[in-house]
Amino acid sequence: MTTTQGTGKDTQTSAEPGGSKSADSVTARLDSVRHSIVETASACGRGDGAVTLVAVSKTHPAEAVEEALAAGQRVFGENRVQEAKAKFPALKERFPELELHLIGPLQTNKVKDAVALFDVIQTLDRPKLAEALAEEMAKSGRRPRCLIEVNTGEEPQKAGIAPAEVGDFLADCRDRLQLPVTGLMCIPPVDEEPAMHFALLAEMAGRLGLAEISMGMSGDFETAVRFGATHVRVGTAIFGARPYPAT
Repeated sequence: MTTTQGTGKDTQTSAEPGGSKSADSVTARLDSVRHSIVETASACGRGDGAVTLVAVSKTHPAEAVEEALAAGQRVFGENRVQEAKAKFPALKERFPELELHLIGPLQTNKVKDAVALFDVIQTLDRPKLAEALAEEMAKSGRRPRCLIEVNTGEEPQKAGIAPAEVGDFLADCRDRLQLPVTGLMCIPPVDEEPAMHFALLAEMAGRLGLAEISMGMSGDFETAVRFGATHVRVGTAIFGARPYPAT
């Protein structure tokens, strides 16, 4: 039996004929990532359920998601609204407890679909998007949780709120726009040690009274757990290399 991160349920993992799981299966890789999260959190004195695994299924087919669902995973992340719209409504009907996170950039013309489909929007990254989300939530009555994307490396080509501006942006989102902002997320620069960015994000979240800290991906999620991540976004380590179409 394996305790599934993010579900609170014990689930029997699926097996290959003959009772053994293929080492290359989604189920086996998911088990390995879960084990790493639990071991790392335990070594830091963090309890069971302290870290939610967001299984990033972008570019992978619904069949791969179904295998993860069969293994008890219930929290998934997608980068693109249109891809998620094609893949997840039917799965959410079959698995009502499924929680879907948007972890990629959101264009304002996709806000209506995003609010309808996603349970968490992790990439609230600019005032114009905040305005559009507030307007759509008021119209639809649906209020997915929001995380502010912080540009911890202050990279000019990257989306996100600069660290020095997060406090004012959060106050505007909450006080004027009434957005349900519950945390922060970041994607560190690829050429820098992620630990210092994770430490910065965790410090900011604590100072601002935000409970959710989304940081860490396949290559560095254990480091993120050590620095206090409540959510890690893991794709390749679970689903394998992304199946890009031939050009």
